[in-house]
Amino acid sequence: MKKDLSAILPNGRSFDFWEKKCEYDRTLYVDCGNPKASDDNTGSAKAPFRTINAAAKAATPGTRIRIHAGIYRECVRPAMGGESPEKMISYEAFGDGKVIVRASEEVRDFIPSTGWMLQRGPGPRTDVSGVKVWEHDLDPDMFRGYNPFCAVNILHDRLFIEYEKTDMTTYLNRRGCVFCDGEALTQVALYNQLSKAENTYWVEANGQKIHFRLKGDDDPGNHLIEITVREQCFAPEIPFLNYIRVSGLICEHAATGAPVPQRGAISCYRGHHWIIEDCEVNWSNALGIDVGNECWHHERIPDQMIGYSVVRRCRVRDAGVCGIAGLFATHMLIEDNLIEGTGWQKMELSWEAGAIKLHNSVDALIRRNIFRNTFRADHIWLDCGNVNNRITANLFLDGIEQREAIFIECTRDGVNLIDNNIIWNVEGRFDPAKIPDEPGSKGWYKLREDEFVNGYGIYGEGTDRLFIVHNLIAKCRHSGYYLKPVPFRTGIDRGGTSRKARILNNIFYDCGEAAIVMPTADNQSDGNLFVRMVGGYLRVMYPEPEVCLHLNAWQEFYGFDMNGANGWFDIELDRDAGTIRFADAKDQPMAFPEMLELMAFVKDPENVKRVDPVEPVKSDYYGNERKPGAVLPGPFAETGAVFPIDPVRK
Repeated sequence: MKKDLSAILPNGRSFDFWEKKCEYDRTLYVDCGNPKASDDNTGSAKAPFRTINAAAKAATPGTRIRIHAGIYRECVRPAMGGESPEKMISYEAFGDGKVIVRASEEVRDFIPSTGWMLQRGPGPRTDVSGVKVWEHDLDPDMFRGYNPFCAVNILHDRLFIEYEKTDMTTYLNRRGCVFCDGEALTQVALYNQLSKAENTYWVEANGQKIHFRLKGDDDPGNHLIEITVREQCFAPEIPFLNYIRVSGLICEHAATGAPVPQRGAISCYRGHHWIIEDCEVNWSNALGIDVGNECWHHERIPDQMIGYSVVRRCRVRDAGVCGIAGLFATHMLIEDNLIEGTGWQKMELSWEAGAIKLHNSVDALIRRNIFRNTFRADHIWLDCGNVNNRITANLFLDGIEQREAIFIECTRDGVNLIDNNIIWNVEGRFDPAKIPDEPGSKGWYKLREDEFVNGYGIYGEGTDRLFIVHNLIAKCRHSGYYLKPVPFRTGIDRGGTSRKARILNNIFYDCGEAAIVMPTADNQSDGNLFVRMVGGYLRVMYPEPEVCLHLNAWQEFYGFDMNGANGWFDIELDRDAGTIRFADAKDQPMAFPEMLELMAFVKDPENVKRVDPVEPVKSDYYGNERKPGAVLPGPFAETGAVFPIDPVRK
């Protein structure tokens, strides 16, 4: 059997794939569209259950639950877990259409909204005669003990939020959401704000009535209006259920609150050895999927196993705060997923925002995922105590108002490997209004990190032994790689000194301020290709004074990148076609002739200098084995003009 080179972890050993062929001794059927379906049935193919929960109550280890197409408005509550990889309990789509588990209910009975002012306070008045606001009284019987319109987003542990740095409005909004024909309306804080924007809604103080305005001031009777009534879509009520498989389900409209605790639309609820595959999670108010210990305030049970789960080929769209979250989740396999639109709640300063956010991750393999349009959150954030994780062959595309694409935080021991990824377009998270006007040379080369300009491809904070190999890091507003120490955290065993990083064989392309920013020279850099980088794009911050160098000085004074090179050509990413194209540049670098000669720019992508291979990275972006001998920098093993950016395509 061919060895899976993309599964080799930093310690040189292969990821521990625990899955085995499961032998099912019983099959139950669910079919909400069958007129003969009933929860009083036996669950046979001819006498199916009407709800998934009826099957969940009857399932035992070795049970396979097959669910026919339909919309199931319930939260599935597994009553027990499986026993082993061979004796799991499986919840799976039958294959005859979409199986949608929706945490919302359809509502009707709308009347024009009265008794509230659309214009209030000083200032000029606008014409609101055409504005049509509707109201709906929420039915208490619909909520079954949980009314998300009565609860605010922020949950249990809020003491660490820096209130002075963030707008608390979205934290204090209600968890309940309103949907019109499947499209989410935007919540406003005050009734009069409904006059300023269509497709908005407002919740009365007691959470018993909503007011909303539709696009074109249309009548809601012409549309499907749904409101969230349940916190989750698939979640056990008791913790530590293990060996559960969830396959092919579409989970939507969960009224989850902002972590912590981490409670997702699909929840492992502190269990281990789950397989979540081929699922969709759409429009979760805060969190899409949770796979860890939920909350750091839980009592830690000796020898408690958390993680060992698989999230594969899922699509997580429009999670408000976090797509996939896991606290103390070890041995995680997260592969071939699409995670997009994460972070619209603007809660990045809750410190739990990310398309993937894992704490104390050990022995994880995160590969071949696509991240798109993550908003004011990281694509991946590994938070504290991360050991022997590999992040490989992922596409990180368009971090909107994003500080960094990948954040590895406060890790003293072990090695973490980031290789063969494409990071493209990190906008930076900052307030443009605070950027000072510094004409002339006053603003040149501000080396210290500040709140005015950021935007990093890979950001290490108090982390030792980061291993950054064969990536393409492009279009970062500040720098491709930025590492800084956090001294006080080392003393409490929550961080390192940001030393012994190895930055090898990467391509840095058109990053705004710098390619590499190191805290000290106690790191390693070699074999990197710097394309469309001019000025002082290579930096060492300590000891003072900071140095800001080009490649030749970097080589002379530090001995870094003796096998590195400069390039001047174009790398173009086509989102519609799904390709990256290497092409001759349409312009020339601005420099004196002597400097151009000194920089020795490679102008033909076909002539890029080959470099020494690096262990244990033997594969390329597509998982293909690199040929023996010298290799190309960046994620692609061979030269060429056009490459697919989908990591699954070869």
